[in-house]
Amino acid sequence: MSITASHELTPETNLGRPGRLIFLNGTSSSGKSSIAAELLGSLDGTWFHLAIDQFHRIRARREMPDEAFLSVFQRTVLGFHRAVAGMASAGNDVVVDHILGEQWRLTDCLTVFDGLPVLFVGVRCALPELERRERDRGNRTIGRAAVQFPIVHEHGVYDVEVESDRHTPAECAAQIRDRLEAGPPTAFDQLRARGASTAGDAPTVHPAR
Repeated sequence: MSITASHELTPETNLGRPGRLIFLNGTSSSGKSSIAAELLGSLDGTWFHLAIDQFHRIRARREMPDEAFLSVFQRTVLGFHRAVAGMASAGNDVVVDHILGEQWRLTDCLTVFDGLPVLFVGVRCALPELERRERDRGNRTIGRAAVQFPIVHEHGVYDVEVESDRHTPAECAAQIRDRLEAGPPTAFDQLRARGASTAGDAPTVHPAR
């Protein structure tokens, strides 16, 4: 594309429909980012990878009391959900990389993503392998995955689940692509129908700085 002073919006820019979301949910170190990279390299069209970790990394580093930090942390997560929804509302396809470590995160996603096509993917990995990855990578908080492990999949409903300790990222991505092509997703609608947004709070995972 040539560089000019300005470009008018083209008719093709407005697709007249929202973009699709592939929502990867799993613990820290479960392999979501590697699977997302495979999806971006193999799916047709232009996809974006938006990860909650990206939003935490771009936040200013300030020393503050734990209570104050918790509020900032939670607003970051809420903003992440709305940024994803904004991208999809503009017609962009997005691979979402998230950790539903608390009930309110799922509740908010069910609300904010209402009207958007969401393929909900459970990224599972055995706890011993998660702990090995934490140790080997050297840039993870040891023990975080163990705390998240019994919580992130408590809601129990997905459109497709993959096992990152048994399959390569490319194989997991292929399973997700097959489900994407098989028909409309239903997991988020099922969760709304059964009242997940009014369910009792799950145990809280306190954020790490």
